[in-house]
Amino acid sequence: MPEHDLIVVGGGFAGMRAAIAAKAAGADVALASKVHPLRSHSSGTQSGINAALGAGDSWQSHAEDTIKAGNYLSDQDAVEILCREGIQDVIGLEHMGVIFSRDGEGRIDVMPFAGSSRPRTCYVGDSAGHIILQVLYEQILRWQVHTYDEWFVTSLLVEDGVCRGVIAQELSSGKLQPLHAKAVVLATGGMGRMYQPSTSAYTSTADGVALAYRAGVPLMDMEMVHYHPTTLKGSGVVITEAARGEGAYLVNNAGDRFMASYDPHSMELASRDTCSRAIETEIFSERGEDGCVFLDFRHLDTARTEDRLPETRLLVSRLAGIDIGKDLVPVQPAMHRPIGGIQVDTRGATAMSGLYAAGECAGLGVHGANRLGGNSLLECMVFGRRAGESAANYARASQLRRASESLLADEERRAGEIATRKGGENTVGSLRRDLALNMHQNVGTYRSGDGLQMMADRIGDLKERYTRVGIPSAGGAYNPSLSTYLELGNMLDVARVIVASALARQESRGAHYRTDFPDRDDTNWLRHTIASCSPDGPTLTHKPVVITQWQPERRT
Repeated sequence: MPEHDLIVVGGGFAGMRAAIAAKAAGADVALASKVHPLRSHSSGTQSGINAALGAGDSWQSHAEDTIKAGNYLSDQDAVEILCREGIQDVIGLEHMGVIFSRDGEGRIDVMPFAGSSRPRTCYVGDSAGHIILQVLYEQILRWQVHTYDEWFVTSLLVEDGVCRGVIAQELSSGKLQPLHAKAVVLATGGMGRMYQPSTSAYTSTADGVALAYRAGVPLMDMEMVHYHPTTLKGSGVVITEAARGEGAYLVNNAGDRFMASYDPHSMELASRDTCSRAIETEIFSERGEDGCVFLDFRHLDTARTEDRLPETRLLVSRLAGIDIGKDLVPVQPAMHRPIGGIQVDTRGATAMSGLYAAGECAGLGVHGANRLGGNSLLECMVFGRRAGESAANYARASQLRRASESLLADEERRAGEIATRKGGENTVGSLRRDLALNMHQNVGTYRSGDGLQMMADRIGDLKERYTRVGIPSAGGAYNPSLSTYLELGNMLDVARVIVASALARQESRGAHYRTDFPDRDDTNWLRHTIASCSPDGPTLTHKPVVITQWQPERRT
């Protein structure tokens, strides 16, 4: 049976960065991913990565912008680490081989992004994600990290309160197998497919969050769900924030730059939560068209957009038949990334010995209630590295103890029982679509107590119907029946936590906007929401926000 010092689950930015760091620290590391790492969702990131590299910039200014954008729900010790250490992590990416775009003097160039007080986002044209992912995978090969490509992790191996590895289905054979380890790092990415529309890949199904939650590990700030304001109508494809950084306008059906009514100072570079709600308001007020507003590139220099936004021009042309130099581009907000996740400390450690988490599936309070564009990639680099180093240190001081074979037998019995169901009208696809549409409608940019309660009841109904879903078989080569069934179960469990957390937070802050509680309430809600699993559903508690030097003030 395979065994390693450390297993990283997830092949995106955070997972590969954790694996590289752990290998460099001397650990025997393996990386398990349900898709080949080069096909992970991270490759779709167009924008860039923040670092205080520009003239006159500082990590303190970056930290202050991050905290203000997060509406003071950010843990400031984590933010300081992100912004201070992130400078060297971005330079480290360059040393690995990422060829960042340069300014006229040959230095790494930076562009303005929404919510930042100055240009700070390092970029590679508008293909940063694709390039960074390629370079990280080259490092995986260089360090000879063992990879389990197309292995879907179905459960954690936990005994006596300690994580001792994972159970995974090898998709090429359909066989369930244990992967034993002294420590596990979960870096499974997002959960966007529980929403529609969504910018996420079809594999973003809350897997790691659900695995940890069901194993007894608390989740944090799950009510904070981040929407991207500009996605191409009907596709979920992000029109990068770099477009607005280059000067593209948001206009309504009358051709008005409506952001002047919502944030006359920042206009199109207002924070993402503000932009998303502004667009939704224009659409609700019948100043949109067919559920969209428009991005206007027509006044921009064609040579510059061809140089700075080549992928955007290509995608819009191929997917919508639109020439951005001549026509308006229809855009709408879509669920983009989670802000909350598995509760971890600044070293990536969870409440369970031997279990760590990093990236989109982790919740360490660094983004607060709203994330700055460009900080997501930085979080993966900084805290992926820190989680890998910390897990390697833990593994070095631990003995490998194989978990009981009964855990594998239990998982095999569970898979076999699922395969005996007849199913009928309840299918994975129909339930998944029902969940996604209703989450967008009731737990999206605008929320209300009535809508959230209706969604809580809806999830209860979906979970009951889920127990009657059948699959043709649980095994066989490249048979997605079991994995797609389990993905739906993961999303239902995590959606229940999101709704419960959103119902509990009776205020509006960042990405969480309650129409029945429209004001921020620091007296009662300057605190994190902690959700723990119980037989009756999520149990909610709270913990204070860490404040070091930036005192909360009104966000204007």
